[in-house]
Amino acid sequence: MRYRHGSDPAAVYLAVGARLAESVKTVGETERALYDDRVLVRMHGMRHTVFVFPADLVAVVHASTGVTVAARERASLVKDMARAGAPDAVWLAEVEESALAALGRRGEATASELALDEPRLRERFVYSAGKSYEGFHTVSTRLLKVLGAEGKVVRGRPLGSWTSSQFRWAVAPAHPELDVAEAQADLLGRWLAVCGPATEDDLKWWTGWKVTDVRRALTAIGAETVALDEGTGWVTAGDDEPVAGPAEPWAALLPALDPTAMGWRQRDWYLAPELRPPLFDRSGNVGPTVWWNGRVVG
Repeated sequence: MRYRHGSDPAAVYLAVGARLAESVKTVGETERALYDDRVLVRMHGMRHTVFVFPADLVAVVHASTGVTVAARERASLVKDMARAGAPDAVWLAEVEESALAALGRRGEATASELALDEPRLRERFVYSAGKSYEGFHTVSTRLLKVLGAEGKVVRGRPLGSWTSSQFRWAVAPAHPELDVAEAQADLLGRWLAVCGPATEDDLKWWTGWKVTDVRRALTAIGAETVALDEGTGWVTAGDDEPVAGPAEPWAALLPALDPTAMGWRQRDWYLAPELRPPLFDRSGNVGPTVWWNGRVVG
C-alpha cells in the first residue's frame, strides 16, 4: 500500500524524493501526478489526517475511515454554529449547494474566490466561547473541511510553490460507494501486506478505528498470528516466513512525517526509547530521522 502523509505539503515531496533514484525529478513528477494526471489525491484519511493516496484507493479510504469522520465533523460544525447563534443546518445546506455549484463552474478556486460567488461563506461564528482559546471560524474554513472529509471536494494546486500550505479546491471526482466493512478489510489487508507484522494496538492506532472494527477486518482477510517481542502480531495469510535482510549495511535519511517512521504505535523494535521524546511529538508525529540498518539512530 502506497501513501504519504500530506499534513505538511513539503513532506509529500521529500518522502517521494527519498525513494527516487533520480531525486532531482521529485517536484516535477509529484506535481504532475497530483495535478495533471490526477493519479494521486490529497485527502483526509486515517485518524482524520491528510494523506496523499493513489486515486484507486480513494473509495476504499473514504468508506473505511472517511464516512465516520465526516459525520462527526458535520455534526460538530452544526453544533458549534448553533451554540454561537449562527444560522441553522438548512441555511448551511443552501450555502453548501451554492458553493459546490460555484466550484464546479470555476474548476479550481480558493475559499476567498468561492466567497465572491457565495458571500455567505464569509460569515463568522465564535467557537469555544468563554474559554482561553476562544476564537472565530469562517463558514468557508469549516465547511470546506467537512466537504473534504465527505469526499465532495479535494485540494488542488497550492498557492505559490510546492511548500505552500494554502490550496485551491476542486470538486472531487466521482467514486463508487463501498460497503464499510469490506473497505476496512481491503485497507487493512493492503497495509499488512506491506507493513506487517503488526500488533492489534498498532492497527487500532494507525487506522483510528474501534478495536471491534480492527478485529472484524482481521477475521475477514484471514490474517494469521505470529509471536513478537511486543506480544501477538498479525500478518496476511501465508506471510509468516522469515525475510532475509540486505546483504550490505545501509543508511537512510527520511523526512518529517515519513510513513516508515510513523507506521506503528509500538516502535521499540526500530527506535530506542530515549530517542522517542526528541523525535516524536505528543500526537505521534515524527521529525526527520537518520536510519542505520533498519533502526532509527538520530
